[in-house]
Amino acid sequence: MAIDENTVRRVAHLARLALPEERVAPMAAELNGILAWIEQLGEVDVEGVEPMTSAVAVALPMRDDVVTDGGAPVRVLANAPKSEDGFFVVPKVVE
Repeated sequence: MAIDENTVRRVAHLARLALPEERVAPMAAELNGILAWIEQLGEVDVEGVEPMTSAVAVALPMRDDVVTDGGAPVRVLANAPKSEDGFFVVPKVVE
């Protein structure tokens, strides 16, 4: 999949990035280079290779999965710019 200059402009607009016109063509080239590198990763033979989370085989410490109320709702809400009835109040982001 190739990314053209119009796609770069559209993505920059959607991401609310101020991308000067002289940077559009180099950005398209950079993104196409990244996609080519990702396509190369698909050619690697990983048959029989177990997925891993670290280069060293280590068992991560686990804790019991216990549902709690957070223990300190008043302290947590004290950090919020605005709260109401025990909940965070956030601005509407969907029009």
